Amino acid sequence: MLGRLSFVFFTAAVLACQAAPPKTQPVVEGIKNIKPDIQQQFVMKEVVGLIENYNYKRIKINDSVSSIILDQYIKSLDQGKNYFLSSDIKEFEKYRYELDDDFKNGDLSAPFFIYNTYAKRLNERLDYAIVQAKADVKFGQNDTYVYDRSKMPWPASTAELNDTWKRRVKYELINLNLAGSVPAKSVETVSKNYQDLKTQIGKINNQDVFQMLMDAFTASLDPHTNYFNASNAASFNEEMSRSIVGIGALLMIENEVPKIVSVVPGGPAAKGKQLSPGDRIVAVAQGDAPFVSIVGWRLDVSITKIKGAKGTKVRLKVIPDGKELSSEPVIIELIRDKVIQEAQSAQKSVKTVKSNGKDYKVGVIYVPAFYLDFDAARAGDKNFKSTTRDVKRLIDTLKNQDKVDGIVMDLRGNGGGALLEAVSLAGLFIDKGPIVQVKNLSGKTRVESLSGDELSWTGPLGVIVDRSSASSSEIFTGVIQDYDRGIVMGSQTYGKGTVQSVIDLNRLVNPEVLKKMAAIINQNDTTKEKGANPAAVNLGQINLTMDKYYRITGSSTQHKGVNPDITFPSRYQMDKIGESSQPSALSWDVINSATFQPLGNLAAVKAELVKRSEKRVAESLYFKFFKQNLAEAKKRSNERSVTLNEAKIKKERDDQEAENFTRRNELRVYRGLPVLKKGDKATKDDSFDFIEDESVKVMADFMGLSLANKKV
Repeated sequence: MLGRLSFVFFTAAVLACQAAPPKTQPVVEGIKNIKPDIQQQFVMKEVVGLIENYNYKRIKINDSVSSIILDQYIKSLDQGKNYFLSSDIKEFEKYRYELDDDFKNGDLSAPFFIYNTYAKRLNERLDYAIVQAKADVKFGQNDTYVYDRSKMPWPASTAELNDTWKRRVKYELINLNLAGSVPAKSVETVSKNYQDLKTQIGKINNQDVFQMLMDAFTASLDPHTNYFNASNAASFNEEMSRSIVGIGALLMIENEVPKIVSVVPGGPAAKGKQLSPGDRIVAVAQGDAPFVSIVGWRLDVSITKIKGAKGTKVRLKVIPDGKELSSEPVIIELIRDKVIQEAQSAQKSVKTVKSNGKDYKVGVIYVPAFYLDFDAARAGDKNFKSTTRDVKRLIDTLKNQDKVDGIVMDLRGNGGGALLEAVSLAGLFIDKGPIVQVKNLSGKTRVESLSGDELSWTGPLGVIVDRSSASSSEIFTGVIQDYDRGIVMGSQTYGKGTVQSVIDLNRLVNPEVLKKMAAIINQNDTTKEKGANPAAVNLGQINLTMDKYYRITGSSTQHKGVNPDITFPSRYQMDKIGESSQPSALSWDVINSATFQPLGNLAAVKAELVKRSEKRVAESLYFKFFKQNLAEAKKRSNERSVTLNEAKIKKERDDQEAENFTRRNELRVYRGLPVLKKGDKATKDDSFDFIEDESVKVMADFMGLSLANKKV
């Protein structure tokens, strides 16, 4: 890696971010202005160089890119158009075609000025909200609150913003009242939430601002190229290499609200099946203590609230994916735990299902991630842990003890992992031949192949995927499909067909440069007490997209993912989740096919399986309600406002709750379970995996057809 990036191994002469002195940063009156330091200026220059020379797209940071970066940065600060005035946006226009040159020179004055303007506007809004919470509010009026202003013009005046925030505060008070709070307590809670947020904003420093800028900068170019400052890099590496103490979920900030990007296999969130990608967390409570709103908080502070000691209880108020932000939050209770490698292991279950009058036993293997203990493997530990080893052991048990007729690999929610594991796992079902092609930024392609090891399973095979199946999951699924080795079921996968390399920026810089930089930083640091140890320079790290995956047919998994042979409705909105939803994502393309021989000819079988599955899905009450929920969620996603009449809101929520209760009982009757009475809590019986159930039925049909009984 270092050899490939030798162009950035500097001599001391390069330290001159001072070669082109930064412009004077405009001062924002009325607040403490945050300014960048020399280290951040230096990092920006080097990140620009890395991206221009070593990102797979070889992106040139020019005027057109500068324009995209400006829009992305402003959007990241104020996505909902709740703070900036149109006059602010007009003032920022002077930077539209300057950021490219500024960043190459390490000049960060413009983005820091924009942030300081944002901080001023934010504090103005919070001060207004605190006062407004204590004002006389009328809850019976038929006015509305536009909670999503992202597609509206920027507010033209403070008066226009005041009107929006007056309605916002009123809506928050209504939500608390409907949750059982007395009006006086609601006022106290809303006021405290905004005061807490004001306190959190006051703690933001130049490292936080620089990270926000770099997030917006890299997101403008590539969704998987990311910069991490020293503290974020440490957290990232700790979570990747060891364990996560908390609920086991990856978060991002969207429209001021922490949003779940992915759920970590083996963690409390995954085990409880209560949280999903796209869900938004609006408040947190420690144990049985009162809830604290985290809307508008810094991501790291929000995460600190959610994390905690192992075994402790945390309660979350969550707006489920597909519900508008105005919806009543769902309260979820979790017990914090360590998310460890062992908890992410593959697991099996056995299902018995009938097809054409015959019972078939189907083994389902759930694979949450493509894991591999690299350290143990390198150390020569014969018992090192890996996905392939665990799955092979499970197959042996299913084959020799459970005597299954077919196997289904469940890769739903599997976001990928080690490429080597995708290749070796395929080797349990395919004896030899190419598995995946990898093209680097120089245009050279290598083929990862199998040499002919002993197969673990030669019988009927199925794979279940969904929109959150990504990367290595797509490699495995794609090659099973390309060889016609089995049946792929579910929904279109994520579409991540790129490979990232982790680059420690300190390793690319001459140590003498780092020493001189540290001396300058320590000399200018007025926060240190005299005699304190000088701080060492840590430039952070960048995850840089440098390679791209291709299926053995030559088709990229990038953007398009893998389309199943048998498609089920997806709970995810495809235009909001997945690579194709990212404007800066690499496009789909095709290279030459690798040389391979399909192992089967399942076209006729697949056509029959599709026909049978579609008939069952059309008759299934679960799929009927599921499709209705999807349609309702899509409709709600286009809504931008909500009534501020408390009685109307209460009726809407009561009606929705009654409908949900009725549906739950209809589904229980459908499955032969006793109905619930009002006030009864849902039971484990209410959790029914109808996607898995239909997939197992497809496998039974597969085995029941004459062609499927032939070994492939």
